[in-house]
Amino acid sequence: MNISEPLGLLGGLSPQLFMKRHWQKKPLLIRQALPGFKPLLSRPELFSLAGLDDVQSRLVTRSGAKVAWKLQNGPFSRKALPGLKTPQWTLLVQSVDLKVAAVQALRDQFRFVPDARLDDVMISYASDGGGVGPHFDSYDVFLLQAQGQRRWRIGKPKNLKLRDDVPLKILSRFEPEQEWVLEPGDMLYLPPRYAHDGVAVGGDCMTYSIGFRAPKTSELAHELLARLAEAALDDASERLYQDPYQHAVQQPAEIPSGMLSFARQVLSHAMSQALNSDQELSRCLGEYLTEPSAHAWFGVQESQQAVLKPKAWRLHPRTKMLYDSHHVFINGESFRASGRDAALVKQLADARWLSAQQFLKLSPQAKGLLLDWSDADWIQTCRK
Repeated sequence: MNISEPLGLLGGLSPQLFMKRHWQKKPLLIRQALPGFKPLLSRPELFSLAGLDDVQSRLVTRSGAKVAWKLQNGPFSRKALPGLKTPQWTLLVQSVDLKVAAVQALRDQFRFVPDARLDDVMISYASDGGGVGPHFDSYDVFLLQAQGQRRWRIGKPKNLKLRDDVPLKILSRFEPEQEWVLEPGDMLYLPPRYAHDGVAVGGDCMTYSIGFRAPKTSELAHELLARLAEAALDDASERLYQDPYQHAVQQPAEIPSGMLSFARQVLSHAMSQALNSDQELSRCLGEYLTEPSAHAWFGVQESQQAVLKPKAWRLHPRTKMLYDSHHVFINGESFRASGRDAALVKQLADARWLSAQQFLKLSPQAKGLLLDWSDADWIQTCRK
């Protein structure tokens, strides 16, 4: 992708200009971002996905003059879903890109944003009047209308307080500033914490949400500290606590102050070693960012170790692969890489496939690594 060329998906803006003007800054409505767009899976296919144990799905309904909200978690059989003509219900199906190749291909059109930020593609189906109420998200999102119409009202929230009488994260006060009705192929980009309310107009409405996560500081700190601590323990010396000057005590249950000082020294030394190493920190970050989602699964393949002819390779749709200047990360694991092998494996991460000719250029060790990934179903042979 040439990030400096105008892109119809972004209304004629180049990816470079879009990121500069709008990303995390202000909304953008794009009429006919994908002209003639049709749903990538039918309504029965979407309902079928909502019935699977390894797919996260939710059903939101509202009724009554006082708008009573109800939230249910899937899986759902078809009979458990309301009738198509029943108003004011919404089915939300997460991570459809992990299940449907065409949805993954749609997601890949947004790879001008770093893969490290990608969350998933959620599809919502709504009957007439269906929606999830005025709310805000903590991530960037592109809302692509796939079928039917949806009326969007948006505005900068002046108060982020949520209602405490409903099972959804609905704003207690919502003051819309702009309003549009989106048709199939239209798309709306919203930065984090921009209040919005989408309501289906006329029913049979499908909206695709391409979301980009922004880890919370608490979540990121917890994950990195846990991984750094584990690495520090691996490198820790076996020095024992010593107290040759400990005096006799009359309160034996009291923790000695010397032991507290020793614990502080141990932690300070271990964490300073880890934090002073950029490579160690980047390794922990890369492993965290490529951890497969809870609903991602891989089948165990028959061993490919005896394959004699080189193949072309592509990453499994559920595989997460990133890299930095020293490492390659795949599905929560890290590998040191340099030279030609590093360049080729990084190309695999960027393009998500590697040709037979490129495979031949890998060292025997790197070829063996790809075969190991193939056995784990993280990478698959293809004829491309």
